Amino acid sequence: MNALIILLIAIVVLVCGYVFYGGWLAKQWGIEPNRPTPAHEMEDGVDYVPAAPYVVLGHHFSSIAGAGPINGPIQAAIFGWVPVLLWVLIGGIFFGAMHDFGALFASIRHKGQTLATVIEHNIDDTAKKLFCIFAYLTLILVVAAFASIVASTFAVVPVTAENAATAEVSNLANMRTAMISVLFIVVAVIYGFATRGRKIPTAANIISAIVIIVAVVAVGYNLPVIALDNTAWMILVGLYILVASVAPVWILLQPRDYLSSYLLYGMIALALIGIIGAGITGDAASLEIPAFTGFTAVAGESKVAASGFLFPALFITIACGAISGFHSLVASGTTSKQLDREAEAQPIAYGGMLLECLVAVISLCAVAFVFAGYMDGTYASPTQVFAAGLSQMLACVPGLAGVESIAYALLVLAVSVFCLTSLDTATRLARYMFQELFTPHGVKMSELTGWRAVLTNPWVATIITVILGVGLGLTGYQLVWPLFGAANQLLAALGLLAVCAWLGNAGRNNKMFYFPMVFMMVVTLCSLAITVYTKFGLLAAGTVDAATVLQLVIALLLMVFAVILAVKGCKTIFGKKEQAQA
Repeated sequence: MNALIILLIAIVVLVCGYVFYGGWLAKQWGIEPNRPTPAHEMEDGVDYVPAAPYVVLGHHFSSIAGAGPINGPIQAAIFGWVPVLLWVLIGGIFFGAMHDFGALFASIRHKGQTLATVIEHNIDDTAKKLFCIFAYLTLILVVAAFASIVASTFAVVPVTAENAATAEVSNLANMRTAMISVLFIVVAVIYGFATRGRKIPTAANIISAIVIIVAVVAVGYNLPVIALDNTAWMILVGLYILVASVAPVWILLQPRDYLSSYLLYGMIALALIGIIGAGITGDAASLEIPAFTGFTAVAGESKVAASGFLFPALFITIACGAISGFHSLVASGTTSKQLDREAEAQPIAYGGMLLECLVAVISLCAVAFVFAGYMDGTYASPTQVFAAGLSQMLACVPGLAGVESIAYALLVLAVSVFCLTSLDTATRLARYMFQELFTPHGVKMSELTGWRAVLTNPWVATIITVILGVGLGLTGYQLVWPLFGAANQLLAALGLLAVCAWLGNAGRNNKMFYFPMVFMMVVTLCSLAITVYTKFGLLAAGTVDAATVLQLVIALLLMVFAVILAVKGCKTIFGKKEQAQA
């Protein structure tokens, strides 16, 4: 199969999905273009800050992407390119984009509050508390993992006689990535203050942002002067997300995500040039990746491949590229508080998800191009597969043979930026979940007293979150990381459930949620059931270790939480209807 054909099919299908299905959803739900949004009604200069649509899209896309649309398709490619492409396109259009769009719409119709509040108003307070606990624990795991990933892409290791051949090159690449990322943060703060309250023409804003990005990358790439080890970076990253998650969004979150989004758009542009060029020259015209390898996959020598039976493994492995529960938290947590007009919900939420689907298809093309090296374990991580595949395709384009090494470095940098932007957004979202958990039904957070007022203080809630997340990252989040995929997809099922319940209560068409909601619930419960069965088997065989016990306990808890929330949600959806806020 030609990579160019895969790409063209995906682009046509995604555009049609946005225009026809996305447009139909907007009409069915009753999007009102001129209705005031919470960003204006509740503007506070901290969390509720209206912004231009391209700025909000930059934040939203940078936050939801993370490493998911890169890792998932690459790991699942062991099943063949057809299952991956089908799930990304079908899942993205009918599951993920609808999920994200629905979460954002529900939030802006609930004063910009999170899905926990949507659940409280449309199901009950117990369901809200269970959702807060579940979402908070999932976000702590995200903070731990992404902090560890970011630190590892910044850190240097001691050079010895044994590792001298690779350590120096790796250290230089990491120092460049670290320097560029630090400059991004500094420049973003300056940019935030410089543009605050000023009406800058869109063209001038975009051009200036691109110029800044190019300058920051050039300076950071040529002046890599920061050399710290992994522990030092973990501490610094923790301090950064502590401040970034409490500071007003216009100071750092909006300008940093907006500026960094152009680096991500640039990554997509580079990828498209490479795929199209290699497809035209014939280098990517006959890819070695099979269309379908079978219903059961074994990773073999490849350390980054998925394994197991196609159902549920495929649908758990590919999350962000098709549907991800984390997106509903972003849409209802930060994006809804910045939306300038309700009409922008579809392009930002539905369109942003389809843009992520495109990244997933690009990742599929990348792994397909280096499939032999992927399967024999040549590449140690999905990021290496992604960067190697795309940089090698770029080198096939006439006149670009010499750009492979710098393209590789820029692609790795882009992945790191994905993770860093998702990291501080995840911390802010975890703070929201923590605060809502300790806010009783019918009481405003500002009215709390005593220990509740202390715990819901933004600084206190964020400090607790950072200590738990970074501490877990330093001590071994890998013990429970295998459950993250199921937890994240379970969160997606609950997000669909919450929006479906609200639309039903509001008298709107919610039937399009039925199948995706049930399907994702079945997928995740099956995955968790397999985990429970496997871990019980290990315990019965005498294998008693921390990872086995922790994964077993958490899997059982997740199953119980999911069943309780599903029962409560279904009673609301299919039981007596009550008119809700619309």
